[in-house]
Amino acid sequence: MTLHLSNHQASTRVVFSFDVGNGPLEVHVESTVPLNDNRWHRIRAERNIKEASLQLDNLPVAAQEAPADGHVHLQLNSQLFIGGTASRQMGFRGCIRSLQLNGITLDLEERAKITPGVRPGCPGHCSSYGSLCRNQGRCVERARGFHCDCSLSAYTGVFCHTELSASFKSRTSVRYTFKEPYELTRNSSALPSSIYSDTTLRGENVSLNFRTAQSPALLLYVSSYYREYMAVLINKHNKLEVRYKLEGNRDAEVLRSSSTKNLANGQLHSITIRRLTHTVSVQVDQNAKEDFNLTSDGEFNAIKSLVLGRVHEPDDLDPHLARLASLGFIGCLSVVQFNSINPLKAALLHPDTSPIIITGPLVQSSCGSAASVNPYAAENKHHITDQSGSVGSGQPLVNAIRTDSALIGGVIAVVIFVILTGLAITGRYLYQRKDTCRNQEGNGVKQEDSPDFPFSNQTDSQNLSTENQKEYFI
Repeated sequence: MTLHLSNHQASTRVVFSFDVGNGPLEVHVESTVPLNDNRWHRIRAERNIKEASLQLDNLPVAAQEAPADGHVHLQLNSQLFIGGTASRQMGFRGCIRSLQLNGITLDLEERAKITPGVRPGCPGHCSSYGSLCRNQGRCVERARGFHCDCSLSAYTGVFCHTELSASFKSRTSVRYTFKEPYELTRNSSALPSSIYSDTTLRGENVSLNFRTAQSPALLLYVSSYYREYMAVLINKHNKLEVRYKLEGNRDAEVLRSSSTKNLANGQLHSITIRRLTHTVSVQVDQNAKEDFNLTSDGEFNAIKSLVLGRVHEPDDLDPHLARLASLGFIGCLSVVQFNSINPLKAALLHPDTSPIIITGPLVQSSCGSAASVNPYAAENKHHITDQSGSVGSGQPLVNAIRTDSALIGGVIAVVIFVILTGLAITGRYLYQRKDTCRNQEGNGVKQEDSPDFPFSNQTDSQNLSTENQKEYFI
C-alpha cells in the first residue's frame, strides 16, 4: 500500500495504491493547482471492505470499489516508510505533519531526531498564515494550528489586532517602574555605574495614539535616577513637543514638530518617536518624518519609571514641566509602547502586577478606535479606581447608566406615541374619503363589473413582487 505524489503534470496528482492479492489498484485525485507550492495540503486515504477512497484538501472524494475476490485484510510484514524507501533514489523533500494511521497519531518528531537526513519541526501554518498576526504579534505553531503571541505587542486579541485604550481623568496616573538592578538591593554603596549599567539606553522606540482637547498636556514621561528624563507633550500652541534631558547638569533640549495640525482638537492622533544616540525622528499621524539632532552624549542613564497621566513626584522636573505634570491628562491614550514595554496594556490587563501602580480612575474604553465618535461612550466596560495609590477593581457607574437608560426609554416612548397618533389620523381620513367615493358611485352610471385596467393590478403586483425580490448591495 502506497500513498505518493505523482510527477504527472507538474505534481498535481496524489495516488493511493494497494494490492489485496489480485493485482494493484489505484485511486487518484487531480488538483487544479500544483501541489509543490510550499503550502500545506491535507490528504485522507481510507480502505475498507467495500471501497477505497482518497480526498485532497477540500476537493471531491475519489473512490474505487474493492475487488470481490480480494483479501479483506492486508497482510503487511514490512516497516512503515515515510518520505521514501531504501530502494528509491528520489525521496520526499518537504514537511509532513499530523500523520495518523488507523486513528493513532504517529510521533514523527521523535523519529526525526534519530533519522539521518531528517530534521524535526516544519515551517508549519505560520509560513502560510503568519501574516495574520499583526502589530508585532508573533506566530507560534501548535499541533493543529497556530496562535498569535501578543506579549510584545501593545495590542491584544486573537490576531493582536484589538487596540487597548483608556480614558484618563486629571487625577489618573499609570506608573510603570522598570526593574531595579540586583546590585541596588544587595549593596547600596556600590558605584552608580555598576548599579545601573543594564538600564542605560542609547535609543528608544516610542509610539502611542491619543485623543484630547486639553492644551497644554503631558502625554508620557520617563525619568531616571540621575535626574534625566524624556517627556512627550502638547504645548500651548496645540503642537507636539519632545523634551530630552540626557545630562543632569544641562537644560532640556526641546524638539518641536513643524506640523501645522491641531493636536488638541478631540480627534485621534498617532505619534512615533525613534532615537538612536544623537539622532531623533518624530512622526505625527501620516505626516512626513522629522529628524532632529541632540547635542548631549546620547545616553539615557539609569531609567527609573514611565508615567502616563499625572506625575505625582514632579520634584526632578523643570518648573514649567512640573506645573504641566501636576495638571494631569484628560483624554484618551491607546496602544502605548516604549521599546518592548506596553505600560497601558499591563495596567488594563494585569493591574495587580508589581511594575504597575495606578492612581485615580482608569477606564478602559473604545476611545482609541478611529470609528469612535464619542471617545467616552464605552467607559463602563472596565473601571479601575484607587484613591490611595493601591491597585483595585471597582464597579461601573450603575446610577449613570440607569439614568441614561430611563432618558432613552422616555424618548422612544414619545416617538412611538407620535407615530401611532399619526397613523390613526391618517386611517380615519382615508376611511372617510372611501365612504364619500362610494356614495358618489351609487349616484352615477353603473359601470361594468370588470375593472378599468384589467392588467394594472396584476402588473403592479408583479412590480411590487419584483421590487421585494430585488437585492441591494451597498
